[in-house]
Amino acid sequence: MTIAAQPVAAAGLVSNLENIPFATDDGIGQVANLGLLVLRTDQTIEDEFRFALPAGVALYEARLHSPVEITPANLRKMEGDIPGTVGLLPDVRFDVIGFGCTSGALVIGESQVAKRVKEVMPDVKVTDPVTAALAAFKAMGAKKIALLTPYIATINHSLREAFMARGLEIPVMGSFNEPDDNLVARITTEAIERAILDVGSSDDCEAVFVSCTSLRVARIAERVEAKLGKPVTSSNHAMAWHMLRLGGHDRPVEGLGQLYRSPLLG
Repeated sequence: MTIAAQPVAAAGLVSNLENIPFATDDGIGQVANLGLLVLRTDQTIEDEFRFALPAGVALYEARLHSPVEITPANLRKMEGDIPGTVGLLPDVRFDVIGFGCTSGALVIGESQVAKRVKEVMPDVKVTDPVTAALAAFKAMGAKKIALLTPYIATINHSLREAFMARGLEIPVMGSFNEPDDNLVARITTEAIERAILDVGSSDDCEAVFVSCTSLRVARIAERVEAKLGKPVTSSNHAMAWHMLRLGGHDRPVEGLGQLYRSPLLG
């Protein structure tokens, strides 16, 4: 015998107001909606972005499959997963999508990353740490850059050559030489600060770029700049700024160093 479902009265319920009228607005992203493709192994980028982004800018992330060991072959494998990962983002109107891997953007190619994102969201603006770093140094008027990374030598020299091919000079480099992304995420900000001061102290450089979304730089950038007397940025720091500017947020953001007081140049 089938028993029809019956409404259940909640004990002690005095009033039950249904169909309450409501109004809507633009949600969290009153200024901009930003989407971020985060590597599965990354433990840092979301925290850094939330520190850097002002109120009114919404950030939504989707995790991209990625190997723990950072090698060129492993980085190339991520390309095919980009469209599917974009499809995991929530159903909002995105202004900008960021691809959260510096070395991956280099190995896959910045234009190819953007192409794969636009397969899913044709009208969205796309950036990555390499594209963002180039825009950042243009905004700050720096061309001679000290490069600090956690990568193995193969990736370090590919990164240097790529930046030089795009118009920067890289006369100084330093690396923690650690291929395990889980360990890179645990490198202390004190160790990163010392390394920035070491590589940036050379008279041959005008600024420092810390490459890798797993390295924690956003919270120390302004302090280290004051000690060094030169601009400092990183993969996360530069990409959050670039996404802000691409998303239409043109106002200075205090406490994050020279870059966040700089406009995006054409």
